[in-house]
Amino acid sequence: MEKAFRYRFYPTPEQENLLRRTVGCVRLVYNKALNYRTESFYGEGLRISYNQTSSALTQWKKQEELHFLNEVSSVPLQQVLRHLQSAFNNFFEGRAKYPSFKKKRGGGSAEFTRAAFRYRNGKIYLAKCDQPLDIRWSRQLPKYADPSNVTVRLTPSGRWYISILCHVKIVALPQTTQRIGLDMGISTLVTASDGQKFTNPKSLRKAHKKLRRLNKALARKEKGSNNRYKAGLALTKQHARIANIRQNNLHQLTTKLIHENQMIVVETLNVKGMLANRKLAQAISDASWGELVRQLDYKANWYGRNLVKIDQWFPSSKRCSSCEYVMDKMPLNVREWECPKCGTSHDRDVNAARNILAVGQTVTACGATIRPKRSLASRRVQ
Repeated sequence: MEKAFRYRFYPTPEQENLLRRTVGCVRLVYNKALNYRTESFYGEGLRISYNQTSSALTQWKKQEELHFLNEVSSVPLQQVLRHLQSAFNNFFEGRAKYPSFKKKRGGGSAEFTRAAFRYRNGKIYLAKCDQPLDIRWSRQLPKYADPSNVTVRLTPSGRWYISILCHVKIVALPQTTQRIGLDMGISTLVTASDGQKFTNPKSLRKAHKKLRRLNKALARKEKGSNNRYKAGLALTKQHARIANIRQNNLHQLTTKLIHENQMIVVETLNVKGMLANRKLAQAISDASWGELVRQLDYKANWYGRNLVKIDQWFPSSKRCSSCEYVMDKMPLNVREWECPKCGTSHDRDVNAARNILAVGQTVTACGATIRPKRSLASRRVQ
């Protein structure tokens, strides 16, 4: 299967000049093509295809004011038109919103296919670059790896990264009988059905004071000044550090869970709806439950594990894992409770994780539904 390997690299001044111009041209072509397709659709009712935007790119290169497009590799410019076509396909099929324009402050990226780069003796040469990129190989590529394309990205903090896509053979992990259910939270990021609790680093909350100070410093600077640029760069680097801490913790956690368990059961949470709660929105965003499930999903696919997702409306917290009695209410401030039917004392999160595991096993074994569908007659009565 295809697997991407991401590294940081340090371009020479000549390489950085060329790469910045390439990223800028990619952004320009994307925005012009998006504007062309939008005006054609709303003005004339025409739906523009990739071939038409590719022909338009040829005409743009002939214009005197856009002649600089010929100074960079043509491959990233064609690739960004393909990405725009994919964005429109996702929009028309209801999987995404309408494509938006790219902004300079967001950094940018450029994709190079086989025709625009060379991989020789562990070094990568990009088109129109005489010297190889100075890549920090934090891990080696797999033996006999054959990169199919590379993507160069400039982050808002000014750092350069390269993502190398290779066709590799991933060996599945040995089979195990271990199964686990996961209940996701805020104070404790993940609580497992076997009683394990994984703490939440809360990187955003810990850096709140520093972020506030940096935001104040940015607001005091005069717009357009060099000091404002430096203050904005310091703020961006702090946000990047927060994101790196969060991402590193999630990778360590998901890798541990995948290696130790054959089946993992999680809830499909409506994170977007939860963010409407202003008191918990920041904490929920900092926890990154969606990213946690995403990593579990693709890692389970890689290593031959089974990830089961159950319905978000299943009453995992209110239900007794011993006798299946369901409480009427269970406020968030109740962290421990005793079942009125069987008298079992429960830790709220551990009990929820055990219920999630039990339902996941039932669904996997016999395909049973998590909650019965109510009949039309019962709906009419109510």
